[in-house]
Amino acid sequence: MQPLVITVMGKDKPGLVDALAKCVYQHGGNWQGSSFAHMAGMFTGFVEAHVPQEQHDALVSALNDLDGLTVQSVSVAEATTASEQQYDVEIMGNDKPGIVRELTGILHQFNLNILTFESRCESAPNWGSLMFKAHARIAVPESFDEGALKDALELQANDLVVDIHPRQG
Repeated sequence: MQPLVITVMGKDKPGLVDALAKCVYQHGGNWQGSSFAHMAGMFTGFVEAHVPQEQHDALVSALNDLDGLTVQSVSVAEATTASEQQYDVEIMGNDKPGIVRELTGILHQFNLNILTFESRCESAPNWGSLMFKAHARIAVPESFDEGALKDALELQANDLVVDIHPRQG
């Protein structure tokens, strides 16, 4: 079995994840993990499946035959496991253009690897503006200074609330 990372995008409709799961199973694959989202009427996401190497091309072809989905895939020679310590970073504040660029730029300045990044904007009750919320999981080196990162992130705007804590489990 060899890892295959599959990305999908298409107009959202019921049954898409089931169709993906059936294709993976029919080609001898084992679904390892996935993440999907509905954004602006579109279905998008990715799957890691361990599939016999001789089935990779057939699986990708079958996935491309699914109605309305655009599929890309990458065969991974050998999966790596993260041995670095991981932290969760929660950020909340008023939305503004460029906020993601600013925040990810700071993470890059600290030479931190972003493992996952999720963000959304929500209506702020009683404020009439949008509230930006983000969650990042980062891999950190041994010399990581949690306080320095928090200070740098909070300096971006006086209304940002930042919580950084080691990943549990």
